[in-house]
Amino acid sequence: MFEKYKLLRDYSGLQTLKNLSHAELLQLAQEVRDLIIQITSKNGGHVGPSLGVVELTIALLRVFDPPRDAVIWDIGHQAYSWKILTDRKDLFHTLRQYGGISGFLRREESPFDAFGAGHSSTSISAALGFRIAKDLKTDNSYVVAVIGDGAMSAGMAFEALNNAGHLRPDRFIVILNDNELSISPNVGAFSTYLSRIISGHFVQESRQKIKKFLIHFGKTPLRFMKLTEEFLKGLISPGIIFEELGFNYIGVIDGHDIQSLEKTLENAKEIKGPVLLHVVTKKGKGYKPAEEDPVKWHGVAPYKVESGEFIKKPSPPTWTSVFGKAIVELAERDDRIVVITPAMKEGSGLVEFARRFPKRFFDVGIAEQHAATFAAGLACEGLKPVVAYYSTFLQRAYDQVIHDIALQNLPVTFAIDRGGLVGEDGPTHHGSFDLSFLRCIPNMVVSAPKDEQELRNLLYTAVKSEKPFAIRYPRGTAYGIPTEDFKEIKIGSWEELIEGEDIVILAVGYTVYQALRAAENLHKERIKVGVVNARFVKPLDTELLTRLVQRCKLIVTVEDNTVMGGFGSAVLEFLAKNKTIPQVINLGIPDRFIEHGNQNLLRNLVGIDAEGIEKTVKEILKKSLK
Repeated sequence: MFEKYKLLRDYSGLQTLKNLSHAELLQLAQEVRDLIIQITSKNGGHVGPSLGVVELTIALLRVFDPPRDAVIWDIGHQAYSWKILTDRKDLFHTLRQYGGISGFLRREESPFDAFGAGHSSTSISAALGFRIAKDLKTDNSYVVAVIGDGAMSAGMAFEALNNAGHLRPDRFIVILNDNELSISPNVGAFSTYLSRIISGHFVQESRQKIKKFLIHFGKTPLRFMKLTEEFLKGLISPGIIFEELGFNYIGVIDGHDIQSLEKTLENAKEIKGPVLLHVVTKKGKGYKPAEEDPVKWHGVAPYKVESGEFIKKPSPPTWTSVFGKAIVELAERDDRIVVITPAMKEGSGLVEFARRFPKRFFDVGIAEQHAATFAAGLACEGLKPVVAYYSTFLQRAYDQVIHDIALQNLPVTFAIDRGGLVGEDGPTHHGSFDLSFLRCIPNMVVSAPKDEQELRNLLYTAVKSEKPFAIRYPRGTAYGIPTEDFKEIKIGSWEELIEGEDIVILAVGYTVYQALRAAENLHKERIKVGVVNARFVKPLDTELLTRLVQRCKLIVTVEDNTVMGGFGSAVLEFLAKNKTIPQVINLGIPDRFIEHGNQNLLRNLVGIDAEGIEKTVKEILKKSLK
């Protein structure tokens, strides 16, 4: 695999890196980029973020001594070069494949991965925990957090900065990786030169001496010095807010200049108190398609390296695009509908809505909690807010869903994309828990469509209702069925698709068509199995469920959600309450975190596809005959 990579072929770890010349480092950076492009073109992945931080990764590994020094990357989208240059060069071809290395950082994967995360804005909080723990153990190693400018917009990042500014630990460095998609245009030779001066020994020592001298003359001269310093730095840098939070701000540094990065990082190691180093990188650097469209190339499917063209097979529309089209149609009919997303306009299928209704579209940034409470305020004034989340990100707004929306019974619709097992992004991104954590909330309606038309109908029902209403749907392509105009669905009603005799399968969302396929195969073997589309997880269709219990001896529930506390649990709770308990088998995601891998492979492994459902029914029948 490394035939064309001269330096990577012989690369054997950090000592190799520390012995390379500047020219060799530049060549190594190019080889790392080429390898990332080669592997992601086959496996997919987060191309733009990882290509943007190659030089920063090299500088960090040369200046610091991981794993003794803890380097904590926010999310891990940008950590491919970190994996290659620490201890996973020979495993990198398995990136995001089942049984291979993760697309994110994982503590169990390598000692160099100090902290794992798949959600943004956690790095500074975690790093501060590392720093304080090291201090309590009298460990004088360093802690470095690397956070993107988008992640810095989240409230959690500022909570951590505020706490760090109060504690003012030494040997604590936060690197703000500004990839030119958000803050700070002040980049250039002068500001880079000035930043290197500010971080140097002479300026820092002089600064401390002047402070000690002025303290004898009272607070006024000291305050004047601080104001003068802030004024001068404010002319060329955006760092005043970080200074006011208690950090020593250094910036702006060219994130692709290895020598400048190394010198500045060495200087930052000597500064007393917490340091915030502001670097600017180019997302997608070194690969023209990714440089020209960094949003599109944030995370991608396999592609052709030469052209940047994505390798796509003809397929039905995605669930995401069905939602995006439907919400535009509904907004044309009802001007009370507004849409909120926490930095997922493209991912949630809302580009067209934003173009058509710019005054009714709100991208609030990486602020999932704010998105929910903002929607609550909109609802209080009579609007019909629809908040589009990925399932895994909705977890971050749980308190707001309960306290600010459900408790007040406000008509907020949650369009929850990526419900269930999502595939190669793995356990940090699987939407495995939403049915469980939503159905226990009073006033909440929880639903899952079986196909495109039902998604449209549930969305129509939700915006017409006056209740908190969740609609969850999976990642990937839908079924390609023709769609028609919207129809309202009675809340809490199920749909009996096949009438069974002794056995009935109650299926939710994605698993409905899998249950139909399983039933078709079982019918060929003269096993008559009924199938019910249990599209409402809350409230249950208790009338139909009661009739089914009277008729059937075996009930199988199937859901793309954890078995613990999910739809199957809801069915068992109802049956126990009514003292009617036939044999019930719950199929779903087991009580463990599921690895990354192909989406359909994972569904098969946990037994919630047609094959798994059919196998379960046969095994139960076999046991009952013994």
